[in-house]
Amino acid sequence: MLAVTFYYVMVSLHVMAIVLAFGVTFAYPFLVPYITLNHPRALPALYEAMGLVGRRLITPMATVALLIGIYLASDADVWDQTWVTIPLVILIVLLGMGGALFSPTERKLAELTRRDVAAAGPDGEVVWSAETQALARRNATAGAVASLLVLVAIYFMVAKPFAG
Repeated sequence: MLAVTFYYVMVSLHVMAIVLAFGVTFAYPFLVPYITLNHPRALPALYEAMGLVGRRLITPMATVALLIGIYLASDADVWDQTWVTIPLVILIVLLGMGGALFSPTERKLAELTRRDVAAAGPDGEVVWSAETQALARRNATAGAVASLLVLVAIYFMVAKPFAG
């Protein structure tokens, strides 16, 4: 019979928290352009939903992952390892990006897209303002950077480069 230690249960919970926190964000680069082109009147709701997901899923689960990671690194005494410190810094940066960048930007994008949809009237073609387009591009670029950071963190956690 295989014994499962508390440590490995915590490792599993740590990985689950990361998947729950950031998995959905990898769908955003597909959803936003699709909704923008095919269902533009739904775009304000999409940005509102992204904000809701950030507040109710991403931030709480990233926080859980952070707390479990702190426990795991302390229990295994691996704070000096690059594969621990780089993902830790990345997770803190991602949490900061969520609060300082994504949350206010998605709130503003919901407001701007709602305004642009209203300006089109009930049957008119929706035309995105320059302000809306610029903010959407900035949000998409920040999202791409955040996704890359998630992938880099996963690489370090799994491959453990420079492990000593």
